Amino acid sequence: MITLNVDLGERSYPIFIGQQLLGDAERVSPCIAGTQVMIVTNETIAPLYLDRTLQAFTDYDPAHVILPDGEQYKTLEILNRIFDELLVQHFDRHSTLVALGGGVIGDMTGFAAACYQRGVDFIQIPTTLLAQVDSSVGGKTGVNHPQGKNMIGAFHQPRCVIVDTDTLKTLDDRQLSAGLAEIIKYGLIRDHDFIAWLEQNMDRLLARDPEATAYAIETSCRSKAAIVAADEKESGVRALLNLGHTFGHAIETGAGYGHWLHGEAVGTGMLMAADLSMRQGWLSEQDVLRVENLLDKAELPTRAPHNMSYERFMELMAVDKKVRAGQVNLVLLKSLGEAVVTADFEPALLRETVEAHRATE
Repeated sequence: MITLNVDLGERSYPIFIGQQLLGDAERVSPCIAGTQVMIVTNETIAPLYLDRTLQAFTDYDPAHVILPDGEQYKTLEILNRIFDELLVQHFDRHSTLVALGGGVIGDMTGFAAACYQRGVDFIQIPTTLLAQVDSSVGGKTGVNHPQGKNMIGAFHQPRCVIVDTDTLKTLDDRQLSAGLAEIIKYGLIRDHDFIAWLEQNMDRLLARDPEATAYAIETSCRSKAAIVAADEKESGVRALLNLGHTFGHAIETGAGYGHWLHGEAVGTGMLMAADLSMRQGWLSEQDVLRVENLLDKAELPTRAPHNMSYERFMELMAVDKKVRAGQVNLVLLKSLGEAVVTADFEPALLRETVEAHRATE
């Protein structure tokens, strides 16, 4: 087992990465202050892992709530089901919520924990690759709005993150590829050597090779932990983690939540960011081709929906958390392995990028 630490002073917490961790009471007990535990999961994960997870909380007589599965259910309406259950069962302000699932469950459970009685503890147990390497770490929580993804939420750090890599055995291929997009992101924003490693080992990751997968997860979590420790509330360097996300969130919203997986949209968004970086004179055509080839190897889409015009992209990108005084800020690449947040790009070049990366009908 590997243990990493997210260094946030008195709110620091560990990330445990290994096998057979779901029922490990020794890991979770130090993270529970009270006596009441509520596990939040979904209809897909519950039959697979709920019983095993409950074994880690037998000292607390844990309750659970099962939500529908899918990005389209990441709403305030569905979030209320968690609050309903907490209130019906008289959970107090010393309760602990446990997120058992992918990024949707993690974000919603964390947001419920941030809001319930003005804040209770929660634990992240991510079961998808994307959640394991990204959304479970860092304390971003929230729900979607029809006008924009993750526009309603709060920063609320977990007490610990339990990454049981055995859960990837039941992950479908499309979800695996979606997680690989976030892994690729860490290479593009800060680790050129990791890009080269991914180019050489993508086949092993797709084949779910345990050694390669563990290395990719550890490397990604180590990068995320360091960035969050340096900039918890995204006032500086943490914004670099949004490479591809402004484009990607527009794709997710424009296509309708649930049609594109988050990682799929981010993958296409990262290629669009690389293309705009090239048009800015920062990357070469060969650099962009490397990014595209890596996404292709990961079996990720590289073209936005054909019916998303430049005007539609701009409409959706204007509803983005990085907008400042009406100006869209994008994460672009000065080089492969070096990212920057900037509003200094030509609208005409952005239009060229959007038009070049729309799928044909």
